[in-house]
Amino acid sequence: MTEITYLGAFLGGFLSFLSPCILPLIPSYVSYITGISLVEFRSGNKALIRKLTIINSISFVIGFSSVFILLGISASLIGYILSAYYDVIRIVGGIIIILFGLYIMGVFKIKALSRERKIHLHIKPSGYLGSLVVGLTFGAGWTPCIGPILGSILLYAGTSGSAGYGFKLLLMYSLGLGIPFLITALTINTFLSHFSSIQRHMRLIMILSGLLLIAFGIILLTDSALVLMRLIPNLTLKAWIHPYFSS
Repeated sequence: MTEITYLGAFLGGFLSFLSPCILPLIPSYVSYITGISLVEFRSGNKALIRKLTIINSISFVIGFSSVFILLGISASLIGYILSAYYDVIRIVGGIIIILFGLYIMGVFKIKALSRERKIHLHIKPSGYLGSLVVGLTFGAGWTPCIGPILGSILLYAGTSGSAGYGFKLLLMYSLGLGIPFLITALTINTFLSHFSSIQRHMRLIMILSGLLLIAFGIILLTDSALVLMRLIPNLTLKAWIHPYFSS
């Protein structure tokens, strides 16, 4: 079950990266944290630009990952405290996650999630520490697209009652969001040239995101991973994840 959910959390992070709330803003974030304009990315000192991009992007990713991981640990600890009500939390959490999935797919609207909440930094603190601070504010922000996916994974972490499991689950989510950000930052010119073609598939991305959340909800409601075990090759998952996340 843990192998399935770790992979699901990673996919959740990747789909969050592709969401309409984040993907269109990637060039702005990269330019903001590095202090390099998009014009300079095309014609500036390549070695210096690569160095600034790598260090600032890593600092940014560490910033938002710290927030997500702390949320995961907190959710797991709260779940441990409320462990006597596990079945209630599991069933209610599963229903909420499925509703989140349907919301992302556009089946219905939830006004509370349609209001965008962000923490804006008008002036970025200088240096690599400043990029870390920007990452922290990004992680603490709330957008309609990333909220249901992150919230669903936090709900799932809360049913485990294990701080270690919550840490690993949100670490995988952060890697799913952070790795494509780093790759995109280093290949920003290529990204900009293909961005319009990526946007054409945004509806499909949102449907896949919704289906992923519905799968998480089904796992909670059935208290079992058997449904997904039949869909995903178990041996492949074990070979990839087990050496790093064995209990």
